[in-house]
Amino acid sequence: MSIPATMRALEQTSLRGPQDMRLILDAPVPTPGRGEVLIRVAAAGVNFADISKAHGTFLDGPQPPYPAGFEAAGEVVAAGEAVTGPRPGDRVAGVGYGAFAKYMVLPAAAATPVPAGWSAEQALGLVVNWPTALAALKPLGRVAAGETVLVHAAAGATGQAAVTMAKHYGATVIATASPGKHETVLALGADHVLDSRSEDLAAEVLRLTDGAGADLVLESAGGATFEASLAAAKRVTGRVVVYGVAGGEASITNWELVYRHQVHVIGLNIGVLIQAAPQVFGELMGELSALIAAGVLAPTRPTTYDLADGPKALAELEARATVGKLALRP
Repeated sequence: MSIPATMRALEQTSLRGPQDMRLILDAPVPTPGRGEVLIRVAAAGVNFADISKAHGTFLDGPQPPYPAGFEAAGEVVAAGEAVTGPRPGDRVAGVGYGAFAKYMVLPAAAATPVPAGWSAEQALGLVVNWPTALAALKPLGRVAAGETVLVHAAAGATGQAAVTMAKHYGATVIATASPGKHETVLALGADHVLDSRSEDLAAEVLRLTDGAGADLVLESAGGATFEASLAAAKRVTGRVVVYGVAGGEASITNWELVYRHQVHVIGLNIGVLIQAAPQVFGELMGELSALIAAGVLAPTRPTTYDLADGPKALAELEARATVGKLALRP
């Protein structure tokens, strides 16, 4: 099939934020190297990590100007050396470099097949949001039936998946979201939904758990909410899995762990998990496939924007004005 020499793409030009992302009409189409495939992007996922990179707060993030985006789904159109699969014509989703574009290179070994009958937009959560939620719940959070799970940002793509899976595993779910999103979260099966902007989150969680606290907290909000998450976790056995810093950095000292918050604090970065614990990730993806096959997780339709509106999509995500997954269509 014919592959053009140039394409539309979004480039981040500063570390001042996504408002400095610009559309380029003649960006060079990348060439797949050894072990890589080139895909024609049908949809690119918008994530908080894109915002962190644009502000320069993502650890070892790219320096501007750089091709923006990292999550995409589309059709394989070319393969580099030593690639036995996927093959041209296959539909895949994956994580790479420069996803906010018409073409993108992906590591062949990490390209995930798009399930039959799913659109490219629906497949985006397969490689970032759903694995993150499952990792936080199972191998790291060790959720068990009968436990109480507190899920922050429950109306977002990762939060929605976490609520759905936690209920499937038999947990009582306390979710947080802004008031306008409460009905969405309740429809997913959450037992209680709290106002994410409340200054009394920990007290409300303790009230709902008869003073015991949550067995597991999925913490992605960051900022002042991190303190509330620690205070809301059950003493001694409570686990707080931290996988996001949307509200900014927050800290905890060894003194606080001994005298104030006697809880387990667990860090999660899905990219590091893939690299450092590939067996765990493989088992996790097997579990995810089983959940999809059983109908526990069903495809959803993201809110889609044109590629040129990428800065707008990122600004709305940063302002917590969105629900569910967001996608760009190149």
